[in-house]
Amino acid sequence: MLFCDVHFLYNILIFFIDLLLPITAIFNPKMKLFVNGRKSTFQTITSKINPSDQVIWIHCASLGEFEQGRPIIKNFKLQFPNYKIVLTFFSPSGYEIRKNYEYADVVVYLPLDTPQNVHKFINVVHPEIAIFVKYEFWPNYLKQLHKLNIKTILISGIFRENQAFFKPNFTWFRNQLRAFSHFFVQDVTSVSLLNKIGFQNVSLSGDTRFDRVFQLINSKKELPYLKTFALHSQVLVAGSTWPPDEALLTSYINQSSNSSEKFIIAPHNIKPVEIEKLKSSLQKKVVLYSQMDDQSAQNAQVIIIDSIGLLSSVYELGQIAYVGGGFGTGIHNILEPATYGIPVLIGPKYQKFKEAVDLVKLGGCIEIKNESELFQTLHSLTQNQTLTSSKGQICKHYVLDNIGASKKILDYIQDVL
Repeated sequence: MLFCDVHFLYNILIFFIDLLLPITAIFNPKMKLFVNGRKSTFQTITSKINPSDQVIWIHCASLGEFEQGRPIIKNFKLQFPNYKIVLTFFSPSGYEIRKNYEYADVVVYLPLDTPQNVHKFINVVHPEIAIFVKYEFWPNYLKQLHKLNIKTILISGIFRENQAFFKPNFTWFRNQLRAFSHFFVQDVTSVSLLNKIGFQNVSLSGDTRFDRVFQLINSKKELPYLKTFALHSQVLVAGSTWPPDEALLTSYINQSSNSSEKFIIAPHNIKPVEIEKLKSSLQKKVVLYSQMDDQSAQNAQVIIIDSIGLLSSVYELGQIAYVGGGFGTGIHNILEPATYGIPVLIGPKYQKFKEAVDLVKLGGCIEIKNESELFQTLHSLTQNQTLTSSKGQICKHYVLDNIGASKKILDYIQDVL
């Protein structure tokens, strides 16, 4: 009875959220994308998916989860070209960037988790398998998938003891997990937690992002101007930086007296006004990537990347990496620079990212809490190439030791199709 009451209350909450979202969209551009993008979801699906099609549905909350699902999507499509892949996103930051992803037949926003939306969505998509990446446990979707006996798997999952699933009096949350045919999780803690509440259908597969970043070495972009810039220099690549990161970095750059020390900064926000603000804060010769030529590449000491889609290739040019976000809500992707075998500097907010926790313990990743620590760390690394190289090798071997999750998952999918 309690389970039914909680689910009823959940549906009431979703109902009111559905009513309020169009109002909030008036004042919030991101929410406007969220609301307007969903208006065409069903029309898009029905125009591309026929009742006779064989379909796999993969859901990602946002761009980070997409990167984890990407090796599965691509390799599945190559192995099973007759299947259609429906890729859904919850967040605009994922959909707007990957709405034209070549290995998915349909890319749409996931309709809000109302009973009506769920029934309609599952009916028109009619997936043979549903794949959820890392998070996103939507009760009505899971309930309907379970009811229809549609095989449902979680990939790159990670669970923590403080989640509601593992609380003694939170049966309703725990029951949602019964929809999953199999859990592919990142660590032994997740295996243990699921086992303790009665789930034995769990495999320790690791994180599919390792497979994705490892592929970067073979698919990186050629960047001739940046190679000219980096030639015979010691380069720090700062990726996905936010203003608090940039405040520390600009202070260091402005005080640097070593002409062989160069810097590439790829801000998270590349709006012109923010790029200009960053550029004006630097007292060195600065060139925007969009304005580079061979001459400017030779003369500059700082390059600001004002384009998207280059960062994973840019890291190859660095001897040291700084990954932003650690002074805000959490760090960005540290596996990309780690794959190239360079040490990685991060801010203090990284505890929710297993790879960061692991690499800090191993010594390949270095936590920076303030300007003084940044100066000391960079001085140590730039003056000691042996130290820099050894920390970089720790990062590289960590990535190599963790590849292979995608194959385990794809083997399972092949077996159950």
